[in-house]
Amino acid sequence: MPLDDTAPHTPAEAVDAVVDAVDRAIDEITGVPTDDGRIEVFASGGTSLIAERRGDPDAPLTVVLVHGIGMGRKVFGDLVLQLEDEAYVIALDLPGYGDAPEPPRTPTIERMADLVAAYLRHLGRGPVLLLGHSMGTQVVTEVAVRHPDTVGRLVLVAPTVDRRHRRALRQLWRLGRDLWGESPKVLLLGAREYVRAGPHLRRKMRAMLTHRPEHAFGRITAPTLVVRGEFDVVVPQPWFDEVVASIPGARPFVIEGHRHETLIRTAEPAAAELRRWLSED
Repeated sequence: MPLDDTAPHTPAEAVDAVVDAVDRAIDEITGVPTDDGRIEVFASGGTSLIAERRGDPDAPLTVVLVHGIGMGRKVFGDLVLQLEDEAYVIALDLPGYGDAPEPPRTPTIERMADLVAAYLRHLGRGPVLLLGHSMGTQVVTEVAVRHPDTVGRLVLVAPTVDRRHRRALRQLWRLGRDLWGESPKVLLLGAREYVRAGPHLRRKMRAMLTHRPEHAFGRITAPTLVVRGEFDVVVPQPWFDEVVASIPGARPFVIEGHRHETLIRTAEPAAAELRRWLSED
């Protein structure tokens, strides 16, 4: 019988094979696309991100997706499926998240924003629609303020951090309350991504909490859509209202029955509102 050259030959290879199989199974169970799009690693300033491109490169609309703390590009799987027939969609793994390598030092929100902006210029597609979720809203807000030439439209989904409750334990307690009773899809994908985020989540949380997005909101010039799940405990209604009021001309949208991880649970309501917003021009 011929030997199977694809079988693992070392314990490390065997572990990697098991991890890959589990990863693939989670993708299939949760509906994440199992066929990777075009993957690229982009490095600048000593840190690197991973980008996965899907959809039609000739589409007039380019959408770039930035995840929250502990997450990665795969949590946007449903949103990508919603948009890839009408846009060129690019989901990112920020440094130290998803498949992106852990940097020597945990970058600040501002440094991550500069890295994302450098990648957008590398794309060479002009101003994009830049969407961030949770901590990702802090990153994309800084991109829009520090590098306005790269952003044509801005979408903030579940914007953090509520300035009145900027403590790690408070944020973790709110997240735990928000996840209580969430869908198995959200819990499974979230657990997988938090494991991937590695041993430096405490430092990453500190970088998120020391950033002051309220100092930047008033300087956003791009048209902005701000989205909240109706029952989002992490982003309470008073903070959401303050964010909307702080951004010139911002449009609010609340998704009924959803929580903080609204894009993971199902992206259809957000995608439908995004289409309505874009069609109004």
